[in-house]
Order: sequence, then structure tokens, then C-alpha cells
Amino acid sequence: MTRTRIKFCGLTRAEDVQCAVALGVDAVGFVLTRRSRRFVEPARARALRDALPPFVSAVALFMDDAADWVDEAVATMRPDLLQFHGEESGGFAGRFDRPYLKAIPMGSVADVAAYADRHPRACGFLLDSHVAGAVGGSGEAFDWTRFPRDLHRPLVLAGGLDAGNVAQAIASVRPYAVDVSSGIESAPGIKDAERMRAFAAAVRLA
Repeated sequence: MTRTRIKFCGLTRAEDVQCAVALGVDAVGFVLTRRSRRFVEPARARALRDALPPFVSAVALFMDDAADWVDEAVATMRPDLLQFHGEESGGFAGRFDRPYLKAIPMGSVADVAAYADRHPRACGFLLDSHVAGAVGGSGEAFDWTRFPRDLHRPLVLAGGLDAGNVAQAIASVRPYAVDVSSGIESAPGIKDAERMRAFAAAVRLA
């Protein structure tokens, strides 16, 4: 059976990064788009990223940000992977010399395959519940029966996941990975250690 990977996103504090690492997550995400309540400055993200041990990936999240801002943030933070949550084109997302995930806003995209075709160089897709133009982390789930089966690239399930429903989600759609932000928080950007532990345990039991 393939192991479901775990990404904790929207981290802003060293203690939350340390807890995520102790729980054995595969990746941690830092939000570098200023419109988000979970925004961290690139220098702060770099300090948090430098505390990661080997084999834990650092992901930088952007959303319709200017190219010069992405360049600056990437040069400062040095992430392993980029994640684009806006209407970025495939050409834009692929210009920063880093592998990238493209989020698909399931709240407004009807033809998932056609949307994915616009990003032939994406290393995978993150299916989130937000609508185009909205920031993720809303805590709302989308209809998992719409989860595609034929994109032939790793698919990450996000949107409204928490310890209470992630096992059902994994059983329903068998994603490559799950991504959680608000489902492990006490406030935006402030993670709750018990919720983090419960989420990781539920994924592993699933």
C-alpha cells in the first residue's frame, strides 16, 4: 500500500515547525503572498526553513504575485518546491528554476483536466476547495467525488481536512498526499500541537 504523504501549511512559528518535524511530516509550507493572514516575510521563512532536517521539504506558496517578488522570496528562502495558488500561467510558474505544484480551485473549475493541461511542467497538482481569486485555508471541503483519476501526476488533497475527516478522505480518493492548514490551527498561522498530532495519527491509521 502506498503511504500518504503529509504537508502542514501556513506555518509561522519555530515551535510549530519543530512539532511538525517531530511528527514526521514530509513537507512544511510557508505562505509568501502578502494577502494571506498566514504571510511570513522571506527572511523569517528562511530561518524556519534552515531549521528543517534532511528529507523534510520546504514549500513556498505564492498567489498571483509579481515575478520580482517571487524571485526575491525564492532567493532569500531557498525553498525546495514552489506552490502557486492563483491564476499563474504555466510559463510563469515554470520560470523560477524550482519544481512546482499548481493548486486547482475546485470551487470554480469545472474541467479539471483542461486546467491541468495548462501546466505541463507542474510536478503535481493540489486540489483545494477555494474558488479562483480566493486565498485557501478556509476550512471548507469540496465534493471529493470530483477528485480526478486520470491526470497521471501526483495529486494532493487539500481543503477542509482535519483529524476527524482525513481518514475518510484518504479512503475515498487515495491521494498522493494531504495538505492541511486551518484544520490544525487555533488561529490563522498559529498551529495547535494536539491537533497536529491527531491529524498525523489519523493519516497513518488510514
